[in-house]
Amino acid sequence: MAQRSKSTLFLIEQLIVIAVFAICAAACISIFTAAYFYTNDSVAAGNAVLKAESAAEIFKATGGDHVAVAEILSGSAGVSGDAITVFFNSDWQVCGSYEASYLLKLSVDSNDRVHPGFSLISGTLTVEKITGEQLVSFPLTARTLTGVEAVNDE
Repeated sequence: MAQRSKSTLFLIEQLIVIAVFAICAAACISIFTAAYFYTNDSVAAGNAVLKAESAAEIFKATGGDHVAVAEILSGSAGVSGDAITVFFNSDWQVCGSYEASYLLKLSVDSNDRVHPGFSLISGTLTVEKITGEQLVSFPLTARTLTGVEAVNDE
């Protein structure tokens, strides 16, 4: 009878060890899953900032010409009125709307004449997931010439 009691205690001890191991394994899987999603979110945010910075620099270099921005960014972005939309797939390559994971929206808000010969074109640039979750958004301003003025150094 003493032999049977020892084997029962050993079996109960082994079951407790397996239960503790299972609980620890479940916690580790939960932590690794959360880390995976946080990594994906931070990579997406970093890429969104890079695409937004590129679009902002192009907007500034073209003097606020949103059609030129669309042509430089993708060659076939959706231009409607004073706004453009560029779609990106999950690898941040330009794509069509049917396979898009992210989109960049640039809308021109106003064209204010601030000085004879110069005007400021302002707009808003937003990069978001196709689901509508905004990743980055900021205002833009570009200075453009409104007329050509000759400078005479004589």
